[in-house]
Amino acid sequence: MTRIAVVGAGLCGSLLACYLGRRGYTVDLYERRPDPRVTGAERGRSINLALSERGIDALRRIGLDEQVLADALPMRGRMVHPLGGETNFQPYSVSADRAINSIGRGALNDALLDAASATAGVTLHFDHPLTALDPETGTLGFADGSHAKADIVLGADGAGSATRGLLKAYAGDGFTETVSFLDYGYKELTIPARDGEYALDPGALHIWPRGTSMMIALPNPDRSFTGTLFWPNAGAGSFASLGSPAAVERHFRSQYPDLLELIPNLVDDYRHNPVGVLGTVKCAPWQMLGRVALIGDAAHAIVPFYGQGANASFEDVVELDRCLDATGDDWAAALPRYERGRRENSEAIAEMALANFVEMRDKVADPFFKLGKNVEHTLERWLPGRYVSRYELVSFSTTPYAEVRRRVRRQHQAVGAVAGTLVALAAAALIRRVGR
Repeated sequence: MTRIAVVGAGLCGSLLACYLGRRGYTVDLYERRPDPRVTGAERGRSINLALSERGIDALRRIGLDEQVLADALPMRGRMVHPLGGETNFQPYSVSADRAINSIGRGALNDALLDAASATAGVTLHFDHPLTALDPETGTLGFADGSHAKADIVLGADGAGSATRGLLKAYAGDGFTETVSFLDYGYKELTIPARDGEYALDPGALHIWPRGTSMMIALPNPDRSFTGTLFWPNAGAGSFASLGSPAAVERHFRSQYPDLLELIPNLVDDYRHNPVGVLGTVKCAPWQMLGRVALIGDAAHAIVPFYGQGANASFEDVVELDRCLDATGDDWAAALPRYERGRRENSEAIAEMALANFVEMRDKVADPFFKLGKNVEHTLERWLPGRYVSRYELVSFSTTPYAEVRRRVRRQHQAVGAVAGTLVALAAAALIRRVGR
């Protein structure tokens, strides 16, 4: 019986354990932290997720979609809060009825851990930080001095992956890794319910774009919102520049005046919740010796601005499952096939996520941007199935990310060519008229 060790019991690792257990494998799921179902989530580290079709598809394949979505809240568009202007709603889809789903990371992780615990052949091991790994023998060492052995080792331990670090140490120059941090961080705030109801529209993802910074807020089932500040780490209006309660209040009164009355614990949250880092991780190879591999953020962490981090990781699990089907569970063939199938797609969504940060931070309040979105939706109505926006392809389909990038480029080129032709025809008609 093939024994598999999955390192990391976060979202990706827990889902992966479910998939592998259902394939009949013996799975040991190792997590460095205590069981979050007992200890609860760490303060200020939840970052609500926007679960969309790719993630839902992965859950649907093992019958978990309805259970998970029962705790999710659909968001059908962005509610933009410009400084000194009226709020405006921008639907995500041309039909205005498709939604991404707000769900707390902790709630989703708990649901997946429960599912993994209930899957035959899966055993969970908490308080097991990985400290050693021999890829040749599959031997794992942990901080408490214990050891384990597995036929296959899969590192699903996130952007700061210990598994990736140990593979790099093993392979030396045969392993490359780049970690590119933004000059921005994030900090969470809580917008509580008001008189037992939502303080904002719960059917939207709320954005306060401020050019060089922004805040977003996603709804929770308890009628609160989880707000997240995405600010520069240094300079004016940065996390470093606001050290005192008075400075925090002054800045919010200037930049987010509507939030002052909505966040009664603003100063306490701001001063005590940590500042998280934002970065992109790339590495190669993702697998070694046909028996050790990285998956999810451990292989390709991205910034959160397209809401695709968890969705992309879940899609990794689906792709690995497909590769096992295609190779008859020959891991030495399946792991390289999995890497080939996902690498270009992971690079595409990493690029799109960075671009979407600029869109959310700088553009959504711009009248010309809104006009462009209206034109795009008009083209979708006129050319159904032939012209589809990038957002719809990313969030409401399972079209591979790399194909989304290629298709959108082709669409833009075609629209540009048509627009150029129309301008030329109009100019020619004007010249003829003047010539008469």
